[in-house]
Amino acid sequence: MSSLPLRSVIEFSQFDQLRDAREIIFSEADALRQMGRTLGTELSDAVDLIRSRQGAVILTGMGKAGIIAQKICATFSSTGTRSHFLHPAEAIHGDLGCLHADDTVLALSNSGETEEIRRLLPIIQKMELPIIGITARETSSLGRASQVVLCLGELKEAGMHQLAPSTSTTAMLAMGDALALVISKARGFTPLEFATYHPGGSLGRRLTNISEVMRGRDEVRVTFESSSIRETFVRLCSPGRRSGAVIIVDDSNSVTGIFTDSDLARLLEERRDAQLDRPISEVMIAQPITIQSDASLQEAVELLKSRKLSELPVVDRQQHLAGLIDITDVIGWQPQTKPNKINRPAG
Repeated sequence: MSSLPLRSVIEFSQFDQLRDAREIIFSEADALRQMGRTLGTELSDAVDLIRSRQGAVILTGMGKAGIIAQKICATFSSTGTRSHFLHPAEAIHGDLGCLHADDTVLALSNSGETEEIRRLLPIIQKMELPIIGITARETSSLGRASQVVLCLGELKEAGMHQLAPSTSTTAMLAMGDALALVISKARGFTPLEFATYHPGGSLGRRLTNISEVMRGRDEVRVTFESSSIRETFVRLCSPGRRSGAVIIVDDSNSVTGIFTDSDLARLLEERRDAQLDRPISEVMIAQPITIQSDASLQEAVELLKSRKLSELPVVDRQQHLAGLIDITDVIGWQPQTKPNKINRPAG
């Protein structure tokens, strides 16, 4: 039974390790810059081809190229373009059933001669599905079978022996991302749609519509300018979750002011007890900062932070009160961010 020869141990200092790592990163970055400089209208041809068809983008690739194809597939799906991954070896064992008449195939192979891809190409052509090839040469088998070729060019793999797919897979990933994101922009894909596809995690949370997080109008303490402070607080006293503010509206339900628990505490500290039986309009903060109900949670949090607010009235397009965002509603939306101290502005 034969065995692999023993590898000799070489001295490899920390300095040498960092030097080699930087050279690998720089060589891959240089390859991407060169690919970007030589990229031509074929990218637009690929965009137009995918947008002209109603089906999904079917990505395929073998080995390391297949792993990159799966990542690009995820990018397409998360940015508004339906996509699926088809393993080229499994395709001829029943998985071809995922292909439909209006799909577009995006095939990845650096050499363009990968056996499993070559066996798949005539089947795809027989089904009359257009192929976009991401490959090094237009003259390869994949290049010749493709309606559009996104050419990577002749690339040198990174590292001492230049054997493992590295620069080539980085280039494939960059080309696939460029294609997916350009299509997404051309289709007018919005951050709100992105949040729909990313409901979990802090990213999806940031892009969530504020209407899904805010307290509705029936959960907000609301009064009129003519009401006294004492009357307002007694009338609106209720158990359960409450905000630290009373929103003042006019007869048309438009927000005219805000009065917070901090404002009430300040009156008591200053021994202005007589003010409690005066109209709340005399001490409210007039024309408070508000936010539209179709804004994102991220916009609300940034406004709370930048203006050092604890409560933020939410209004609709007609400037009518729709609800309220309280700092306690969003305090944990981004767990890795150290919470800022929130103070009520003096006034």
